Amino acid sequence: MSDLNKKLETLSLQFSNHQQSLNDLISSRSTLETQLQENKIVEQEFTQLSESDKIYKLTGPILLPQDYSEASMNVNKRIEFIQGEIERVENKIGVEESEMEKIRGELIALRTQAQG
Repeated sequence: MSDLNKKLETLSLQFSNHQQSLNDLISSRSTLETQLQENKIVEQEFTQLSESDKIYKLTGPILLPQDYSEASMNVNKRIEFIQGEIERVENKIGVEESEMEKIRGELIALRTQAQG
């Protein structure tokens, strides 16, 4: 196998690996987006409650009473955390896409060289 073919094979494998990583990251982002929307719905529900309303949190099979301000704070913290995770995943997606673009350019150059 020529050096050119080995290089093509190596780059193709790298491209496939980056593509798989990108797919995994996109799936993670989708899950995070769903969680964010769910928590925003809960946050909206809190705006319709008063501090005297009873709030329960499902912990395993048990509903435990929870303080309004603590529950509201937990939802807000969860939203902040999820938004941070989405940002982190989107940065990784950008890195993967730029790596794939770089490898794609190298593959095209090598294929052109192989045909020339």
